[in-house]
Amino acid sequence: MIPQRKTKTITVGGLRLGGDAPIAVQSMAATPTRDAQATLGQVRILEAAGADLIRLAVDSERDVEGLRLVRSESQSVLSVDLQEGYRLATLVAPLVDKLRYNPGHLHHHERNKPVRDKVAFLAETAAEHDCALRVGINAGSIAPEYSERFGSDRVGAIAACAVDHCAILDELGFERFVVSIKDSDPKLVVEANVRFAEACPQVPVHLGVTEAGLPPDGIIKTRIAFEQLLARGIGDTLRVSLTLPFDEKGREIEVGRELLADIEAGRFRSVPPSFFDGLNIIACPSCSRVENEKFVELAEEVRRATAHAAEHDLTIAVMGCRVNGPGETDDADLGLWCGPRHVNLKRGTESLGAFSYEETVPRMLAELEELLRARTGA
Repeated sequence: MIPQRKTKTITVGGLRLGGDAPIAVQSMAATPTRDAQATLGQVRILEAAGADLIRLAVDSERDVEGLRLVRSESQSVLSVDLQEGYRLATLVAPLVDKLRYNPGHLHHHERNKPVRDKVAFLAETAAEHDCALRVGINAGSIAPEYSERFGSDRVGAIAACAVDHCAILDELGFERFVVSIKDSDPKLVVEANVRFAEACPQVPVHLGVTEAGLPPDGIIKTRIAFEQLLARGIGDTLRVSLTLPFDEKGREIEVGRELLADIEAGRFRSVPPSFFDGLNIIACPSCSRVENEKFVELAEEVRRATAHAAEHDLTIAVMGCRVNGPGETDDADLGLWCGPRHVNLKRGTESLGAFSYEETVPRMLAELEELLRARTGA
């Protein structure tokens, strides 16, 4: 039930992606890369689960040192998320097989330098060290110029950003790249990836619903997007981004392979029209940007504490880091983004302050009740 894909085939280390290559299943370590032993433990969990590719994050030279130890102990295909420190690529590229950059994050550093020059630096560094690139676009951190151009058309904004970065890499003569377009809303993920694939059918695509959340809802949201896209021949590699305890990260690989097997065999799951009605809890997957593992417990507590509001059309976002947290909670009715010791609570784009992990849920519930009263008139 997965038609032949039209994308070109590239190599990432010893892994073939795109074209007639098998669809690769990957995941990301949940620990700070500077904690080399903990990160190596994550890599071992994902290797045991059969991950085709493992992604880590690097945000400092301390993270680079941790990565160096992981590389010396593992033969896995490794990808690194450069987060906002794109110039760390020169230190990272000799140690990995792929570099991932976010166009929205490129905007914020060296603002007087054209984006094309920053991409050229990354492409030259990747080529010098035999690395592939991933252009990773998140709807929650889109570069301001696209928001200004497209206004409320988020699908148009993120698809255009992807097309523009492909054009830059093509002009630079760099061919070994993959594009990912992600959001927490599977409908937007489908629409944006379909639009991008129509514009750039040869470019390999990585699929994911970012911040899909806790199982089983997170699995269902991901399945919706994957069924719609893979059945169209869109998707060369994928990740199921679930909010899980760190020692259960291998489940992302297991679920990814289960979804692939189901779709390949034509075992689709129907979704009722009302599936997206009611309370929507968005929670990011645990990754190496997380500064306190308690955010997983917090997400579970939020789900339990808000069960009484299940029929109300509200969105609550629980984010595990300060990199994506501030921007990706803007569209939620209530947003929680977590730091090492405190949780930042938001109502829409308005900051309500920082609270301890113990204080957060009662404070959030007070805001929730206020929202419910305003909506019901009670």
